[in-house]
Amino acid sequence: MADIVLAALNAKFIHPSLGLRYLLANLGPRSSQTELLEFDLHHPPAEIAARMLELRPRVIGLGVYIWNLSLATNLASILKAVQPEVFVVLGGPEVSYETDGLPIVDCADYVIQGEGDLAFRSLCDQLLSGRRPSGKIVAADPPDLGAVAMPYDFYTSSDVAHRLLYVEASRGCPFSCEFCLSSGDAPVRRFPLPAFLDQMDRLWRRGARRFKFVDRTFNLHPASTRAILEFFLARTDPSLFLHLEIVPDRLTEEDRRLLAQFPPGSVQIEIGIQTFNPEVARRIRRFQDNGRLEENLRFLRRQTRVRLHADLLAGLPGETVSSFAAGFDRLVALEPHEIQIGLLKRLRGAPIRRHDAPAHMVYNPCPPYEILCNDSIDFHEMNCLAHLARLWELMANRSHFRQSLPRFWADTPSPFAGFRRWTEWLAARRGHLAAIALRELMGLAFEHLVAARGQPPAEAARDLLADYRRGGRSDIPPCLEPYA
Repeated sequence: MADIVLAALNAKFIHPSLGLRYLLANLGPRSSQTELLEFDLHHPPAEIAARMLELRPRVIGLGVYIWNLSLATNLASILKAVQPEVFVVLGGPEVSYETDGLPIVDCADYVIQGEGDLAFRSLCDQLLSGRRPSGKIVAADPPDLGAVAMPYDFYTSSDVAHRLLYVEASRGCPFSCEFCLSSGDAPVRRFPLPAFLDQMDRLWRRGARRFKFVDRTFNLHPASTRAILEFFLARTDPSLFLHLEIVPDRLTEEDRRLLAQFPPGSVQIEIGIQTFNPEVARRIRRFQDNGRLEENLRFLRRQTRVRLHADLLAGLPGETVSSFAAGFDRLVALEPHEIQIGLLKRLRGAPIRRHDAPAHMVYNPCPPYEILCNDSIDFHEMNCLAHLARLWELMANRSHFRQSLPRFWADTPSPFAGFRRWTEWLAARRGHLAAIALRELMGLAFEHLVAARGQPPAEAARDLLADYRRGGRSDIPPCLEPYA
């Protein structure tokens, strides 16, 4: 039995909830009366509710995010229908802004808006002592991180062995990019560094080797960056994996020197470029030095062994298809290992909403609220970009077409032009791009390269076969058999 149940509805099993572990760590004596249950999006909401109510809780806490809003809404409505006397408390970015008319808020008892590390305990103390605060919305001020208990001891031995552990050395972002919720999250606050490194050492000694830093600007403070990188360099291990999100135009010489010492496969760096168009960047209050950014990317790609993941956004106000294409080609030339093409999302609370009327921004009303069209890109063109993004993820980011990929733009003005031509051909040929098996995709790629692009069959087949066999596959797509 438990007085409090915290329920995490994670996108995937491998991603544990850091936020709810913070709540658990900061409940003080009540942590012994609390159960943390984790589910993923494939669990039926009625089964989740039954598992939670078996523990006879008096308070249930749910973390609500863009990816789990539908499931969380269904779950909350079931909980209140079956056991209305249980207090349902919501938190998370999806309920921290613009909550009027949001169904999940209507069926909850309380909503904590902001960082709930300490506010959740205060609310639970009141509810469990028989006092009900007036008003549904609890506004939580950003806490002093020195007063926040770190959550890492609440990662279980199974978490350590099988999951990617989320950690953070800082919160906040000094920049004001309007598409991002962190645009109003200044100043940047840091956890006390000695205490943080002690927690990392405790995790390391327990066997943890896979760490994802959720800091929005990992390399913003040079001394902290250096200390953390040196900490992990002193513990290099064949199974070490670090994921870091950096500000690419602020990489220092010391950062570069340290990153160059990590062995292959041990560090992945996420770089949010979003746009190379200076006018678009200015319009959304994003300020970056593109020249310095490119210099650092070239250094990381050529003189280190880190894996580079770069983000590009389609649908920003003022960004046309041609300017997006120019940015894509510019990024391809820098050769990051992954280019994630995302469609702009209308996140609740993000200042990008000020462009809705002047730029005629139209978004899908359902999560994840991706843009459908604006005054620069119509619905058909935006849908084509969505298809291109999906196909690039499958072919390039997953490395299924590593050797043959340049063939798709070999006879065109640019990578974007060639890959878009292939995307449109495939959509017309197949009717849709959903659920394409790799074997089928290889056959269609061969047909496109030979029949539509006029490439020599033997040469195209050679590269496609090399890609197909790279994963250890022994079968051969029928159209490639004559060339095997």
